[in-house]
Amino acid sequence: MRIPLLLQRSALLCACLWVAPLLAAGSESPLPGDSVYQLDVPLTDQNGVTQPFPALRGKVRIISMFYANCPYVCPMIINTIKQTENSLTEAQRAQTGVLLISLDPERDTPEELKKVETTRHLDGARWMLVRTPAGDVRKLAALLGIQYRALENRDFNHSTAIILLDADGRIRATSDHIGEPDPEFEAALKALLPAH
Repeated sequence: MRIPLLLQRSALLCACLWVAPLLAAGSESPLPGDSVYQLDVPLTDQNGVTQPFPALRGKVRIISMFYANCPYVCPMIINTIKQTENSLTEAQRAQTGVLLISLDPERDTPEELKKVETTRHLDGARWMLVRTPAGDVRKLAALLGIQYRALENRDFNHSTAIILLDADGRIRATSDHIGEPDPEFEAALKALLPAH
């Protein structure tokens, strides 16, 4: 029995449409074993968009942890990251993302995170301020080497690590300098970016 040519083409097109996403999904190389993106937790940003942590792969990122109501240390962390970015060219900044993960998901709603973006004059196209469920905050903090504890007044005592990830999510540098950029951290950042 001969199948009409039009029907054959339709069947082939349907098969291609079904197989193509499977091939595309398998075309990305596996994550390195030391990639922080091995931890698959949900992140909800200041715009209310939720995506998995591994979806951030593909861009050099500066990461730290903070909380919106922090009166002293967290604003200094943000300023230090901004100052570090100032040493980059415009093209290098465009290829660098910043991820600030909230230690206080109960109070740091997307609306509160958006207020931080606005009041601190952050570039929302490159800066992501995110929250994740409390249990996942613990996992991320342990993975990034950041220590914290909640205080009775609902503030948080936390370490001030600023972490540099390469595009595959491997930690390339860590700094505890706040108030001014860390020259070694800056050099590690620039080494991951094109020199233009």
